[in-house]
Amino acid sequence: MKVSDIIINCLEAEGVEYVFGIVGQETLDLADSLSKSNQIQFVNVRHEQGAAFMADVYGRLSKKVGVCLSTLGPGATNLLTGIANAQLDHSPLLALVGQASVERNHPESHQYLDIAKIFEPATKWSTQIMDSLNVPTIIRKAFRLSKMEKPGSVAIVLPENFLTQKIANRPLPINPLPETVPTTDIIKAACTLIQNRRKPFILVGNGVVRQDAVPEFHTFINTLQVPVAHSFMAKGVLEKEHPSNYFTFGFNENDKVLSGIQEADLLITIGFDFVEKLPKNWNEKKIPVLHIDTLPAEINEYYPAELECIGNIKKILQYLNQLELSTKSWIPFGNLKEEIMTAYQISDSQPKNKLLTIEHILHCIEHLTAENTIVISDVGAHKVSIVRTYQPKKPNRLIISNGLASMGIAIPGSIGAKLACPNDPVICITGDGGALMNFAEIETAKRLGLSFIIIVLNDSMLKLEVQQMVKLFGESYGVTFQNPDFVQLAESFGIKSLQAGSLDEFETALKETLQTLDEIVLIEVVMQS
Repeated sequence: MKVSDIIINCLEAEGVEYVFGIVGQETLDLADSLSKSNQIQFVNVRHEQGAAFMADVYGRLSKKVGVCLSTLGPGATNLLTGIANAQLDHSPLLALVGQASVERNHPESHQYLDIAKIFEPATKWSTQIMDSLNVPTIIRKAFRLSKMEKPGSVAIVLPENFLTQKIANRPLPINPLPETVPTTDIIKAACTLIQNRRKPFILVGNGVVRQDAVPEFHTFINTLQVPVAHSFMAKGVLEKEHPSNYFTFGFNENDKVLSGIQEADLLITIGFDFVEKLPKNWNEKKIPVLHIDTLPAEINEYYPAELECIGNIKKILQYLNQLELSTKSWIPFGNLKEEIMTAYQISDSQPKNKLLTIEHILHCIEHLTAENTIVISDVGAHKVSIVRTYQPKKPNRLIISNGLASMGIAIPGSIGAKLACPNDPVICITGDGGALMNFAEIETAKRLGLSFIIIVLNDSMLKLEVQQMVKLFGESYGVTFQNPDFVQLAESFGIKSLQAGSLDEFETALKETLQTLDEIVLIEVVMQS
């Protein structure tokens, strides 16, 4: 059996359903082996960046490793942004990258770059196969590392000359990842620490979602009855009406919850990833921290971890919930929760002025969609509004690129989301800048027969940069452009398209689309300046 067949057998053993990518000369044998698989569907995309974004979001939602494929040189470097995005957002991803035969690794050679070395800073592990007999071992290690907390990207570079070699190896056995928990003494010490403080404040991150610990988290906060704020990527861990919900923290400006955090005498961080926001931005007073996470704390002066509970977050919370924690029942000074809801426009009351703003659009989406709806946000000014205003009804129903903050993720990410969760409605919200970065992947989605909604916010500018430049310099430069006719562009791909120039028009278009969502529909929203 040739090595490329062994690779596909290993992927099948790991439960891979999709490989997203573009075939090149150096991966022809791998494509031939893929064509014989009854389990894995190859999704040929229009750009390698789109392939990596699809694998990223697929991995987040399926909790499997998303796999993407490219050839050498520019194919590989096109993957890099999506690979780095998955790494910083802790999505499990494996990149398979074709490479020139090993005899071309040393002299200057056409399209040759040391891809394993280029990918090193953007992955948990990046390696090149140097012996075909090691293929099963390398693939098993790659999947383990990718899924092991904290999850991330791994890359395997495949020299062309190895793929055709004949070997007799087979996939390695797959064993579950080991789980660790703190000692009983550490759990009791954490309980004592909480008991001895009057005003604990909980900051929760996406680790709680990754580790399926949301039910245990609810029990924990319902016992303590203390304020809770969540990171961008942890939205949905608490229902909007929960009395402990003080909504999102981590903004560069007007982070309203900070005044409440600063009243605390203990910060309990649960599954929080520093990549979302460094502690110096939310713990200027250097309040002591109880660190609950899968990995030890990254200590600095703004993160004085008084105690660390390291291991499986779900089990740690289960153990804490078994102890006799006392209710604290404190609320921050004043009417902080009401102030946050007003400032972030969280209230779901019908707008009186009916202006076509992103916040009013988000309320329409919130009112009209089912609780299993997945919303994917691209990056831009609308992302800030989404993480402030939009309240998903369940965790992991709002997908955001926050670690790398990559424009262009929303459209290809919607493909990954729909393949991971075929029975759930998917809504992509993108600005005109991000939309055109990977607009070609609409053809991929159409070819796959997928159905989801694309909302393009058309204001002919990079609005966040306009706002920042006007604030700094009084004017903006280099951040406006002209757009195509999005309706005609979408129709040229064979998908239905609507245009909304008012809030009523948008609400009508969304309502009608949701009732018969059996195809891709693009709604262009002409934003009011």
